[in-house]
Amino acid sequence: MTEPAVDPAQTPTGSAADRSPKGLDLDRLAAYLAERRPELTAGPLSARLIAGGKSNLTYLVHAGGRELVLRRPPLGHVLATAHDMAREHRVISALAPTEVPVPEALLLCADDAVIGAPFYLMQKVDGQVYRTRAQTDPLTDGQRHDLAMAMMDTLAALHMVEPSAVGLADFGRPEGYLGRQVRRWAGQLDRSRSRELPGIDELRDALADTVPEGANAGRIVHGDYRLDNLLAAVDPVTVRAVLDWEMATLGDPLADLGLLLTYWSVLGDSELAEGNPVADGIGPRAGFPSGDELIDRYAGRSDVDVGPLHWHVALGCFKLAVICEGIHYRHTLGQTLGGGFDRIGDMVAPLVEHGLRAVREK
Repeated sequence: MTEPAVDPAQTPTGSAADRSPKGLDLDRLAAYLAERRPELTAGPLSARLIAGGKSNLTYLVHAGGRELVLRRPPLGHVLATAHDMAREHRVISALAPTEVPVPEALLLCADDAVIGAPFYLMQKVDGQVYRTRAQTDPLTDGQRHDLAMAMMDTLAALHMVEPSAVGLADFGRPEGYLGRQVRRWAGQLDRSRSRELPGIDELRDALADTVPEGANAGRIVHGDYRLDNLLAAVDPVTVRAVLDWEMATLGDPLADLGLLLTYWSVLGDSELAEGNPVADGIGPRAGFPSGDELIDRYAGRSDVDVGPLHWHVALGCFKLAVICEGIHYRHTLGQTLGGGFDRIGDMVAPLVEHGLRAVREK
């Protein structure tokens, strides 16, 4: 991964404790690797927090001359099932032989005693995470178009993978997936409330009362698919790896498409995009194709019936509002690392408003 670091680059001098970024004890990590995977520790360990993670924490670990990536849950307020390292590790391991580009999974540790939380290690993949206008403005119109289309081709490829063919037949419960999504995010909301949120309960109830049949259920769903969860290259344009699989399961692929359109068209095509930590560099305002073009590309590359997407966009708005509220809550408790969190809470109200409009569409 090549995005800028939050912590300054560390050099392997002094004790590992002196070089350990917050949330990662390098002494304990080094001892664990020496016992379990000594080939991964060719020299002293150093690490830095990679910028951009709004939930799980991601570190670039230098082990001698080798670079690895470590993922662990966030500090402090952690919602049940929301930061499951084993699920991430399992799904990227299963997808390795498919057309879906993923990093190579190297090791899973479920023992909290090692660094204070479960974690896994994966191979570093070279590429760029495109998140801000400073990154996407230098791209040509053709590169922005091709990057958006590659993003949709990769999503279609994911949804075309047969779960049983890659050992993921029991990865989730497709029946009733959409109803469970509404209940799950309603529960996450209740555990993250720290202020009044006008309209969010009405949106929750409207979604619960109008859950569609989910004819496409049973596909592998990423759960948070968007441009800045991809590592990409632009010469030529390729998606090098899909990242951040913490919410992956089996379910309705339109949930992925609806959430992507929430990022792309609801946030990325409005004044909310400017300087926004999750929508600044995406969407039509940043020179990318429209949401309708994304839908057409996806529909042409998959056998999923896209149908009316309004309910799924409304679900995407609700889900993203709850995620933002959870991050806002952790930020108020001083439990976020890195910058860009002070505006996250401002996104909740507009997302709720758009979600209410979308769920009422016929």
